[in-house]
Amino acid sequence: MVIADLRLRLAIFRVGMKIYFASDFHLGLDGRLTSKEREVQLVRWLDQVSADATEIYLVGDLFDFWFEYKAVVPKGFVRFLGKLAQLRDDGIPIYVFTGNHDMWLFDYLTQELNIPVFREPIWRTFLNARFYIGHGDGLGPGDHGYKFLKKLFASKSCQWFFARLHPNFAFWLANFWSNRSRLGAKQRDNFRVKDEEWLVQYSNDILAEEEVDYFIFGHRHLPIDCLLSNERSRYINLGDWIEYNSYAVFDGEKLELKFFENDEATILSI
Repeated sequence: MVIADLRLRLAIFRVGMKIYFASDFHLGLDGRLTSKEREVQLVRWLDQVSADATEIYLVGDLFDFWFEYKAVVPKGFVRFLGKLAQLRDDGIPIYVFTGNHDMWLFDYLTQELNIPVFREPIWRTFLNARFYIGHGDGLGPGDHGYKFLKKLFASKSCQWFFARLHPNFAFWLANFWSNRSRLGAKQRDNFRVKDEEWLVQYSNDILAEEEVDYFIFGHRHLPIDCLLSNERSRYINLGDWIEYNSYAVFDGEKLELKFFENDEATILSI
């Protein structure tokens, strides 16, 4: 398995081949576009990148809420899930991360679509570039209230209790909680002073122990390209698809933040 994975990564950059990263689709939530319009747009993006994608990383909060009962999954998103199934059938590796809104993704995507689901950040090396990839929630200093809730929601007892609720009530409760959480987060959307950003601090702490070229995170909903303490490594935040339609692409030599069908969006470069 390790040898096969190494061969894949050594062969990954045939002429014109690329690796794509995106996060924070929040399907189920209306934003600049309705959720269904955004889903159709995402399918168009996946169609476009599939022409030269060697791997696709979807880095958390794909859904505004998700919970898998034993024989029930959330209604909707069939265009998006169908496109993922097609890409996997075509042989394109796809990797999904849980975020703070869809941490209750269990084994549905793995069983149905053969897509691995990661709950913690992972390391990847492409040619000579080393990547650290994760959603970003609960990392770094501060945010102790959320870190406590994340541990609570990740517990088997909490998941067992929630699964006992009728789906109609359970999803109403979850969406009510999600909306309240988002209202609070609205006050924190702006980029703080560089050295006060938790994910910047977290990345710099790792750099003190490890060599990393790119830290790839979501969660902040801002397309950020930030030079870190060693003046070489970069923290890239993937932004979101509620406002920005942003994503990152690595071509074997450089990594760039780009926007899909949004000419007005700009990158926050620090």
